[in-house]
Amino acid sequence: MPAIEEADLNTMLTALAAGTIHVHDLTAPLSDTTPTLVLPDPFSNLIDFSLEEVSAYNELGPFWKHHNIHTGEHIGTHIDAPIHWVSGREGKDVSQIDPQRLVGPAVVLDFSEQAAADPDFLIDAVHLHQWQEDHGAFPANAWLLFRTGWEKHDHDKQAFLNFDASGSHTPGFTSECAKYIAEELDISGIGVETVGIDAGRAGELDPPFPMHYFLLGADKYGITSLKNLDKLPAFGAMIVVAPLPIVGGTGAPTRVLAMVQK
Repeated sequence: MPAIEEADLNTMLTALAAGTIHVHDLTAPLSDTTPTLVLPDPFSNLIDFSLEEVSAYNELGPFWKHHNIHTGEHIGTHIDAPIHWVSGREGKDVSQIDPQRLVGPAVVLDFSEQAAADPDFLIDAVHLHQWQEDHGAFPANAWLLFRTGWEKHDHDKQAFLNFDASGSHTPGFTSECAKYIAEELDISGIGVETVGIDAGRAGELDPPFPMHYFLLGADKYGITSLKNLDKLPAFGAMIVVAPLPIVGGTGAPTRVLAMVQK
């Protein structure tokens, strides 16, 4: 990402103060009802998010209220760091991600019609080639945000995970697409509306869960469970990805904001 001149930064701060830049929150609210990934036996699952009250303006804390937080790393809107996957096991934990990679251009690619017609729809490399022919090349340090319309299900865990006897049915990426993004594009990461950065049935692909495998192995990052992508333009927004810097963390709950010129 090019250095921001002082005048440019002042212009941005003035625009924010004047309300001519709108800040969209792309983060799903985090609670004990947040839909979370469910792995089949014999694999173990993370705990769901919960709050434990410690005090509430009472004898345990007369002037304050506070809680303990209980959660897995990969719950709700969260980031996957390289060490989350075997292909990135020698890479960075979430606290080591370069902050420059967490701020950059946002590019929104809309595949909501395809996902509505087929919940197992897989975005392929050919789709990205065609998209760039139509709209232009992806900017350096960008985050590619894939809109599938899946956020409409986030109030219902069953609909969000879309399980049946054959597994989970949610959109994602082909192996060829994941490899292309990881190895050929000069971007920081990708974002999706679904519970994970791979399709629900990505375990059947080669390699299994290819977006995890290729993206995290290439020191790129993934964010999940995004909202409000329909409010962003295809080009022109700036994204801020703000994970908890957990030392040794394979991921973290993350606040994701996008700034758009009105």
